Amino acid sequence: MIVVVALVLAALFGGGDQYLGSMSWYPWAADVSLLSAPWLVLAFIAGWTQRDPRRAALLGLACTASAFLGYGLMTLSPVENAHLSLQSAAASVRSESPAIVGGLFTGPLFGWFGQRWRTGRAWVGALATAGLVCLEPLVRIPAGHAIRFRAVSLAEVAAGVAMVAYVVAAARAARRVAVSSS
Repeated sequence: MIVVVALVLAALFGGGDQYLGSMSWYPWAADVSLLSAPWLVLAFIAGWTQRDPRRAALLGLACTASAFLGYGLMTLSPVENAHLSLQSAAASVRSESPAIVGGLFTGPLFGWFGQRWRTGRAWVGALATAGLVCLEPLVRIPAGHAIRFRAVSLAEVAAGVAMVAYVVAAARAARRVAVSSS
């Protein structure tokens, strides 16, 4: 049941992300929609729901694919004044192919990171996830895709810093518990 819920929520995330980018009445919405790190967090959270590392990696991949499907369906929907056809779907897949290929690797990896965090407080993957959220605005500048709205950049950095603080505090607490029970 958790898998079905995760897949549905992931599809809604993808569709919502695409719709957010089309909300021209909020000029900052396109910047939020173009963020990559939330897609990594999606796979991390999906993996966090699992106890088995293999299932976590597979669910991270499946949720990433489900989010891409939701994104694509919203892109080609009447809501976006588009028409779904074989040609439009193929064009959409071609235009998003770099992100899709990236998701084939990041979905399972970050799903596994989430499972490792849940079961063993393995902090490296959790810290990598948090660090990528924190550093995305800086990394986008030399790539030529800087975030236009400072508030969006600051919000993402703040979310990343909060995640880093949580990971550090939770990992230290887990270590203290492990040491005291030894």
